[in-house]
Amino acid sequence: MNSKQIAGEKACEFIQDGMVVGLGTGSTAYYMIQKLGDRVADGLNVTGVVTSKATEELAKERNIPLMDLNEVGEIDLTIDGTDEVDGLFRGIKGGGGALLFEKLVAQASKRSIWVIGEDKVVETLGAFPLPVEVVPFGYKQVERQLEMNGYKPVLRHHEDGSVYLTDSENYILDLHMGAVTNPEELNTWLNNLPGVVENGLFLNYATSIVIGYSNGNVEVRDK
Repeated sequence: MNSKQIAGEKACEFIQDGMVVGLGTGSTAYYMIQKLGDRVADGLNVTGVVTSKATEELAKERNIPLMDLNEVGEIDLTIDGTDEVDGLFRGIKGGGGALLFEKLVAQASKRSIWVIGEDKVVETLGAFPLPVEVVPFGYKQVERQLEMNGYKPVLRHHEDGSVYLTDSENYILDLHMGAVTNPEELNTWLNNLPGVVENGLFLNYATSIVIGYSNGNVEVRDK
């Protein structure tokens, strides 16, 4: 069992009968959803709210009942992965392209647990490129603004060379900054830039993190 699977399956233990649960996107959340499918098959009564089309397909395969975000008042618990997290529980998400939906679901959640392998814990955010979701119209103007500020934006592509589209059919500019020295300031600046839909800085969302280790251990940290 790898560290991601250890973390994902451990986090699934926090899901209780009757909960509305936000279902994250990515390789670690995958293991949580697989485990949740087993628990649903054993009789657990939950309703899932998905953060991407890929997660929706997986949840349906596992017969997990789903509800649209617009139909729920509040989500009891969201379990999701993250690409980086620092000691203040600030993270970078969006490597899987679902940052907008992930943030909407997290915003509606009473509690958010991030599931990660030990390699995702960092002292300073930014080694992982920061995703910025932008509208296709005039994205070059946004890209120019980002370049002028030294953020080194790169338009995300698929392996076949085609431009990557999010589930909302937007583009993603990945910022290769190396280090994000002031995440709060950058978050505000990006969100005020016309053409930016959302950015991958998740600063006040995680209430707990579950860390899986390659030696088989698992650690739960609460904020």
